[in-house]
Amino acid sequence: MSITSPSAPSVGATSIRRDGGVLTVRVIDPALMPSLLGSGDEHLRVVESVFSARIHARGNEITIADGPGADTDIDQVARVIDELTELVARGQVLDRRLVEQTIRIVREGVPGRAADVLGEHLVTHRGRTIRPKTIGQRRYLDAIGQNTVTFGIGPAGTGKTYLAMGAAVRSLRAREVNRLILTRPAVEAGERLGFLPGTLHEKIDPYLKPLWDALQDMMDAAELVNHVERGVIEVAPLAYMRGRTLNDAFIVLDEAQNTTPEQMKMFLTRIGFNARAVVTGDVSQTDLPHGKRSGLLVAREILRDIDGIAFAEFGNEDVVRHPIVQRIVEAYDRHAAAADASPTTATRA
Repeated sequence: MSITSPSAPSVGATSIRRDGGVLTVRVIDPALMPSLLGSGDEHLRVVESVFSARIHARGNEITIADGPGADTDIDQVARVIDELTELVARGQVLDRRLVEQTIRIVREGVPGRAADVLGEHLVTHRGRTIRPKTIGQRRYLDAIGQNTVTFGIGPAGTGKTYLAMGAAVRSLRAREVNRLILTRPAVEAGERLGFLPGTLHEKIDPYLKPLWDALQDMMDAAELVNHVERGVIEVAPLAYMRGRTLNDAFIVLDEAQNTTPEQMKMFLTRIGFNARAVVTGDVSQTDLPHGKRSGLLVAREILRDIDGIAFAEFGNEDVVRHPIVQRIVEAYDRHAAAADASPTTATRA
């Protein structure tokens, strides 16, 4: 973004001029305006409501003035519009969530441009690009790139597993590793195995299907089959990791809240040279027997200060599924907090 006088040359996606208490943002490429504004100027209305500003668009110019709110910062509003313009110029499709995340980046003073924070391409497949959609997801990917072991911990729908799989596929295609190893603890399968039909592999396969689904989103069928047949990609229950040393590999352990402390230690000590591991889980959804501690919780307590290990904690604001999922997560969190705060009462017989 550049702030210029009316006669100064335009630089970047926008130029901005100030006239008293009003800023005018000029979008250099008028063709970007429909995507920037959204249907019925819906994207501008989101910005306007958050900042209590008055925003009007005419042609390829957007004017910003103070609104009724006492905390209006029209310079921040101008930066948000510039960041949104840059995102559109780079091919991003704006929606309400992306607008809200851009506002959050500007208001929190996150270093760098929103287009850089939210615009990294992980994997492109069938015309669809997988990229971070929140600041939390961006920090998660940064942690994966900078550490040998990264723990992604948070509620459902925050992209913990999906982004880890995207990072793994990108690493494989860039020849940074020679193979991908994707694993989950088959807790329910272990408890109910005898009641399920088929061979051992057929009984366990349903618990690994989410990992296969993610791979199929990121690879052509022929590429995936070829990698599996050559052993480049392996999807297996956690028990199959025992006794192995995993070199030159990108390893993803999913549903780690269902590991025991012993299983978690076993997994982490499989990591070999030129290997990277991502461990994902939601500590609020543990399926372990009552009274059994989660290996994920124990690992967080023991390993938090170890060099080369990072913990990325997701919040409700990082939920990227249907908006109702975020509301469900928040409702459960409120219920749990209320239950923890209330005194225990005896139940009459």
